Amino acid sequence: MKRQPTMWQVLGTVGVFAGLASACGATLPPKELSDARAAYSRIEKGQVNKINPAQVHEAKLLLDAAEAAFEKDPKARTTIDKAYLALRKAELAEAHAGEMKAEKEITEAEIALGRKTKAELDATRQQLNAAEHKVALSEQQLAQERQARAEAEKRAKEALDNLAKIASVKQETRGTIITLSGSVLFASNKSTLLPGAMAGLDNVVTALKSTPGREVIVEGHTDSQGSHGLNMDLSQARAESVRSYLVDHGIPPDQVKARGLGPDRPIADNKTAEGRANNRRVEIIVAPAPEPK
Repeated sequence: MKRQPTMWQVLGTVGVFAGLASACGATLPPKELSDARAAYSRIEKGQVNKINPAQVHEAKLLLDAAEAAFEKDPKARTTIDKAYLALRKAELAEAHAGEMKAEKEITEAEIALGRKTKAELDATRQQLNAAEHKVALSEQQLAQERQARAEAEKRAKEALDNLAKIASVKQETRGTIITLSGSVLFASNKSTLLPGAMAGLDNVVTALKSTPGREVIVEGHTDSQGSHGLNMDLSQARAESVRSYLVDHGIPPDQVKARGLGPDRPIADNKTAEGRANNRRVEIIVAPAPEPK
């Protein structure tokens, strides 16, 4: 025979079903509110909150209002409306953040480009200034060289003019020929320079220094009196004396050569005293200036 349920068992069963009925009756949030929650969570945790915090905050206020409306009346239309506004504000905040990020990147790129352009412009300006400075220095140097050359030519002319008072100066194909009388330079049959010879040779030194780099040949000549060998030795010794004077007074030694020709190249008749005096001479040959390359 079946036992009848007690009153307490019946009451307990009713309570369980009542709880299940209450649970089944809970209202789920509308899709708009779920979407708003997800959108806010995304912007709140990402870069948007760092870039555009003001609009993220506005989205939070709208979401809070939607949550409050849902809690007050889950089925009210206002919940959907407020959730929609919160969703759109979140999406708007995200879009604005993207625009702000892009603008920042563009600005930074423009600044970087501006710096690069400025740096390139400064480098070009510096190069131009350096080139102009170099040109100015070159022009200044050229002017100084022209002035120095003009002054040197003036000194050379003055020296040759002074030299012409005691020597013969003429131009030939082999260069400038300066002829000094042996009697002005040396005592008879001697190769030591006389004191009076030095003034004339000083003018030669001045002229040579004013036209540097030219080859100089000092030639000694005698008359035909006496033995040929002695005359050759005497002419060589006299040429060496003049060369030594020139070198001692600043003419480069490798620029000056000396040679004695004795009586072999007379310029006058050795049969007369005047002719022999003219043949006793020293010739200084200054080579022409080299052709410009």
